Amino acid sequence: MNPFSTQSIVQTVLHQQKMKEKKGASMTAYQKAKAYRNFKVAAKGSVANLLLITLGVLSAGFGLKGFLLPNGFVDGGAVGISLLIAEVTSIQLPLLLIVVNAPFIFLGYKYISKNFSIKTAVAIVALSLVVAMIPYPQITQDKLLIAIFGGFFLGLGIGLAVRGGGVIDGTEVLAISLTKRVGLSVGDIILIINIIIFSVAAYILSVEIALYSILTYLAASKTVDFVIEGIEEYTGVTIISVKSDEIQKMIIEQMGRGVTLFKGKKGYGKTGHKEGDMDIVYTVITRLEVAKINTEIEKIDPDSFVIMHSIKDTKGGMIKKRPLKKERVEKP
Repeated sequence: MNPFSTQSIVQTVLHQQKMKEKKGASMTAYQKAKAYRNFKVAAKGSVANLLLITLGVLSAGFGLKGFLLPNGFVDGGAVGISLLIAEVTSIQLPLLLIVVNAPFIFLGYKYISKNFSIKTAVAIVALSLVVAMIPYPQITQDKLLIAIFGGFFLGLGIGLAVRGGGVIDGTEVLAISLTKRVGLSVGDIILIINIIIFSVAAYILSVEIALYSILTYLAASKTVDFVIEGIEEYTGVTIISVKSDEIQKMIIEQMGRGVTLFKGKKGYGKTGHKEGDMDIVYTVITRLEVAKINTEIEKIDPDSFVIMHSIKDTKGGMIKKRPLKKERVEKP
């Protein structure tokens, strides 16, 4: 990159961050390096988000045109409302996707952020264009396969779009805006909306179509969870034990996981009140390793106190399992 471009990037980043520099003051080498690094991080994130949203739009379009739309199935949320209206009227689905989601884009701008609403608007318009222009083939006429795989590809698209910082189904934005007013959780509001959608589908279309549509929604919902939270679910483990050194060594050497130690004090437990300092061990493992760590802790200290909780996402640290050192065996 030439010096002029680098300087332009630096000035743009500093302006976006609203750094109050005196007019005409020269930047230090550290400020230039930091601004340039921030630009690279932001650019890399923007490209990744655009790619995720693009893949999400293509996947959702395939789920709609390849499975749901040709067979009259519906889904939950704003997409389900659009499919339901398209099924009973002559209005085209691409137009309905924009019209139905337009209020949710406004709510996203009001309650979340301008950047989020722009990404959401771009994703929804792109989905409408994909549905209108790309000739996806009809994959099958088997109702069970339509419900499962239509929901899978639609959920995959919604999940990828969320990972990219936008949505292609705006009902969650509505739920977020209503949750503080009505005293219900986001999940409760979405559930109520979907119950209404499927009840209307049962009345207008048929009970059978509504039941298959519920299966579609469940498949889509589970796929969204997998994409957003990850198929490899992690579990945080906190271990309180007088043998914390041995447990720490076991986690590092036998399981190949990272460990964090917290300084704690003894309190009240099975053996009554005690005083003194102790180390509290914390690590992150996959759900497939829960049984193993429980067994190993039991071997070291049966009286240890172990707390486990689910982790939706992780960043940084040593999450991936490190290769265990192989012991060298000397040849005779």
